[in-house]
Amino acid sequence: MNDAVQPPDTDSEGLRNRAVQALTAARDRTELLTSCVDDAELTAQHSPLMSPLVWDLAHIGNQEELWLLRNVAGRDALRPEIDSVYDAFEHPRSARPTLPLLAPAEARSYAAQVRGRALDVLERSPLRGGPLEADAFAFGMVAQHEQQHDETMLITHQLRRGPTALTAPAPPPAPEGAARLPAEVLVAGGPFEMGTSLEPWALDNERPAHVTFVPSFHLDTTPVSCGAYLSFVEDGGYADPRWWQPAGWGTVQEHGLRAPLFWRREGGEWLRRHFGTTEPVPLDEPVLHVSWYEADAYARWAGRRLPSEAEWEKAARHDPVSGRSTRYPWGDADPSPDRANLGQRHLRPAPVGAYPAGESPLGVRQLIGDVWEWTSSDLLPYPGFAPFPYREYSEVFFGPGHKVLRGGSFGVDQVACRGTFRNWDLPVRRQIFAGFRTARDAAAGEL
Repeated sequence: MNDAVQPPDTDSEGLRNRAVQALTAARDRTELLTSCVDDAELTAQHSPLMSPLVWDLAHIGNQEELWLLRNVAGRDALRPEIDSVYDAFEHPRSARPTLPLLAPAEARSYAAQVRGRALDVLERSPLRGGPLEADAFAFGMVAQHEQQHDETMLITHQLRRGPTALTAPAPPPAPEGAARLPAEVLVAGGPFEMGTSLEPWALDNERPAHVTFVPSFHLDTTPVSCGAYLSFVEDGGYADPRWWQPAGWGTVQEHGLRAPLFWRREGGEWLRRHFGTTEPVPLDEPVLHVSWYEADAYARWAGRRLPSEAEWEKAARHDPVSGRSTRYPWGDADPSPDRANLGQRHLRPAPVGAYPAGESPLGVRQLIGDVWEWTSSDLLPYPGFAPFPYREYSEVFFGPGHKVLRGGSFGVDQVACRGTFRNWDLPVRRQIFAGFRTARDAAAGEL
């Protein structure tokens, strides 16, 4: 590996090409997710937790217009009357079906019109000057925003009833050498550089880079599997308040939770609903659709705990040989299909122990892709944090109400997934593509 972190191309032509590719990939995926269902499905609300798909479609176009056409290019608004309708902070998801939404054809036309003009802005921009244009940041931010909504729309597809609308892709690769993996590794204590000041498209909550000390700890080499989690379920884990945070136990009692979302027991077999099909729970895959409370309860039952956000990032980025932090567990190169399960490529997590090419120097696998991983940490700003380009991206969520997730899922694109990327959600959330791995303190005398 190199002596310093190597971010993606920072010359203007390289950044321009990268931005075009990122924006194009995001729009191709948006079209896939919205063209596979009819207009009635697009305008329906499949869960009060999620927006109608057509709202996401027009919101994507509205945000692109706001940042690339109005803020970067200084152009007049195309549709100023819809700004309020597609303001995510003005209307909760449950209320969005009642808004005067653009019809599907009009939403598609609007998003396409904005994209054509945005690509023209990108072609003409020198990618220098103000912070929105420098390093093509605004274009990268918009591509990440669209891919984040694509993952949200994929969650909506999982929640919708009826036959699957998505074509089943090839299955993920089988684990290679997983039987020889130790259950856990020791991560030596000491300082490491957390966050980034170099990644050109890193978002405000990932910045700035700062030195953080982490004591020695042990970490699972793979995410917790469905089979391991099933042991917790069948041991009465959902009926024993000893393992649960008070608020989590209250949620279990209020909603009668007995297993992860979409699981059910039928005829002595555990089944789950997965994108419109019913299948036996895949015991070798990472457990999916569990809340932070469920992850924390399992860890307590197992005599372990969730890793902190700093522990997770040290395991994912710190190279113990060179002493530096890399962009990803395997080094600085961008993700590739043999390293991580990203971008809806397989429409499901790979079995635990897959992707040996993507493992960290300590031998930890699947830190990137497959499932978002809950950590024990609240979402808080890093020392020296500055909101950019707007407070509502991160700052309004700081505090004890939201827990941090790391690593990305099979449903996130690589443009919105890196070793420093921070996701967050409420600890009750189960519809997201979230799992976890566990940790434990190192004993006295260990490194």
